[in-house]
Amino acid sequence: MGWWQVNADTLAGSRFVLSPLAETFAGLKVLHAGTAAHPGERSWLDAHLADYRRRLADDPVTAALVRAGLGKEWIADFLTPTPTGEPEDFDTEVARVRDTSPEAARAHLVVALGGGPLPRILQDRDDLPARAADLLQYVWAEAVRPYWPRRRRVLEADVVARTAQLSQGGWAAALDAMRPGMRWLGENRLQVNPHEYPPREISGAELFFVPVTPQRRGWVSWEEPHRYAVVYPCSGALAGAEPTAAPESLNRLLGPARAGVLALLDSPLSTSQLVAVTGHALGSVGRHLKVLLDAGLVQRRRAGRSVLYSRTPAGEVLVKAGLRG
Repeated sequence: MGWWQVNADTLAGSRFVLSPLAETFAGLKVLHAGTAAHPGERSWLDAHLADYRRRLADDPVTAALVRAGLGKEWIADFLTPTPTGEPEDFDTEVARVRDTSPEAARAHLVVALGGGPLPRILQDRDDLPARAADLLQYVWAEAVRPYWPRRRRVLEADVVARTAQLSQGGWAAALDAMRPGMRWLGENRLQVNPHEYPPREISGAELFFVPVTPQRRGWVSWEEPHRYAVVYPCSGALAGAEPTAAPESLNRLLGPARAGVLALLDSPLSTSQLVAVTGHALGSVGRHLKVLLDAGLVQRRRAGRSVLYSRTPAGEVLVKAGLRG
């Protein structure tokens, strides 16, 4: 298994960061796979997959680059530069892909292919970093940027949830639930994936946790010896493109907005998460929660600096009755 040696100071100084490029690369992986993890992702694919496939069909060099770069066990490193920890826009991030030397890009692709030779169509080409950056620019402009304001809210809400989880159960609980194959092993060891890779000593480096909305396994990246990142899929309750629909009978009883909030609370969510998922203003969500609290349909509890809301047994009965109806 692949694991990192992380001392207490490095772990304590680690941070959650958002990355438009990571979100875009995660979207590229979904487009490459052509399969969806939930209905919202299916709708997104239906809107963008055909155009993406036409683009690659017209550009066999870039198509071969994508196939090589998204290896079965390893991603070509130059496609996933590690965030710096500073707020960066997409253009700043993708410039680091474009600035990769051709020699480094080809070497990374060989690693992603498991050490095998590059396909003939990619050999001796110096334009591979530029082609990769152009493709990422296309995915960002056409398939991610139109959704970015809401996705950013969802990612920020996920960070709130992870922080609450951290305050409740410590790093072991937060890390074990972050992505498949990742868990805290004890003795300053963080397992980052199930693969048999040599351990890495990262004590003293910066460590970042980067959420993305596509529901894939995520990946890890580094710029030795200074920065390391774990990219992970955000909470499934937040990842869908649209809020969970409330039963029509519940809409008539409580009103669509309030019923929608109640329907979402099958797992604890904070106010900021509800704002992200519903798209309603903070004041509106707060008013709906107060009415539901006063009616005994939801309850709240504090988790660190966050307040989490969930349905009471009475709220459960009401939602389930509406679903049966």
